[in-house]
Amino acid sequence: MRPILLQVTSAIDTVNRAAATLPAIPVQPVPEPMTLMEILIKGGLIMIPIGILSVVVIYIFIERYLTIRRHASMDENFMNSIREYIRDGKTDSALTLCKNTQKPIARMIEKGISRIGKPIKEIEESIEIAGKFEVYSMEKNIQILAIIAGIAPMFGFLGTIIGVIKIFYDISVTSDVSIGSVSAGLYVKMVTSAAGLVVGIVAFIAYNWLNIMVNKVVQKLEWNVMNFIDLLNEPSK
Repeated sequence: MRPILLQVTSAIDTVNRAAATLPAIPVQPVPEPMTLMEILIKGGLIMIPIGILSVVVIYIFIERYLTIRRHASMDENFMNSIREYIRDGKTDSALTLCKNTQKPIARMIEKGISRIGKPIKEIEESIEIAGKFEVYSMEKNIQILAIIAGIAPMFGFLGTIIGVIKIFYDISVTSDVSIGSVSAGLYVKMVTSAAGLVVGIVAFIAYNWLNIMVNKVVQKLEWNVMNFIDLLNEPSK
C-alpha cells in the first residue's frame, strides 16, 4: 500500500512541476458595455439629421398634444348658459359670454349668434366655416409628423449605404476582410438604420395619436353645434 502512495505522490509532483513550466495564459480583459451615446456616435454624421428630426417630433407632439387637450376641455355650463340666453332673447349676453370664453365652440357659436334672424342655412354655413378654421388651428404642424415618418427611415437607409461603402473602401485599402476591418462600416450601417426606423415609428404613432384626438374634439364640436341649431329652430315649432 505504501509503495502505491509514494507512486501517486511522485506523479502529482511531476504534474505540478510540468504545469509550473508552462507559459501563463494571458487573461483577456472583459470589455465594458458601451453607453447609448457611444453607440449613437458610431453611426457617424448621418445621425445629426436623424437627431434633429427626433427633436422636431418630440416638440411638435408635446405642443400639439397640450393645445388639443386645451381645446378638448369644454365647460358644460357654457352651452347651458347659451341656451338660457337665447330662449330669453338675451343675444347680447350670449355674445359677451362667447367672447369671454376662449374655446373653439365659443368662437363658432359666436358666429351663429351674430347671424340670428337670417336663414338657418346661412347660420349653419357661417358656423361651418368658423369650424374649419378651428380644426385647421388644431391640425397645425401635425402633417410634419407624417413627413418625418417617411423621411427618417430614408435617412437610415442612406446611412446603410454609407456604411456599405465604408466597408468596401476599408477592404480595398487594407485587403483585410476580417470582422475588425469591417466593423466600423457595420456600426454605421446598423446604428443609422435602427435610429431612422425608431424615429419614423415614433413620428407615425404621434401623427395618428394626434389625429385621433382632433377627431374626438371635432365630434364634440359637431354635437354642440347641432344642439345650437336645434335651439334656434325651437321658436318656429
